[in-house]
Amino acid sequence: MQHDKDKDPVTTASGHPRWWRDEHTSAWTRIKEAMRRDWEQTKHDFRKKSGAELHQNVGDTVKQMAGKEPVGDWSTVEPAMRYGYGAGRNYEDVEFEAHEKDLEREWNDMKPARPWSDARDYVRRGWEWSRRKD
Repeated sequence: MQHDKDKDPVTTASGHPRWWRDEHTSAWTRIKEAMRRDWEQTKHDFRKKSGAELHQNVGDTVKQMAGKEPVGDWSTVEPAMRYGYGAGRNYEDVEFEAHEKDLEREWNDMKPARPWSDARDYVRRGWEWSRRKD
């Protein structure tokens, strides 16, 4: 059965959640290049055996070091980070953990290319970026 986004109460035809407004797009447009550069720096640092916390477990790290699991490139993580950034701004008075099940349901309802289990940490990273004060 094909997903009909026009009838979906959670998403819009653009694939964004219903709460997504022009101000979310505008904010994302301003911040995404900084997040892309941060992502590239993290990948670089990771290759040097240092870098930012990616909420990975030992199994993830071993697979990536062995080349069995990609670290990812910007085009594959950007949709999840964009969603997390917008959600963090939209739900500004809520902590990620308190809202995670709703975020997961909303993510899955948008029919993304990446399942929640693969996107979660990138969504959280976007969420955390939305809270930065610098």
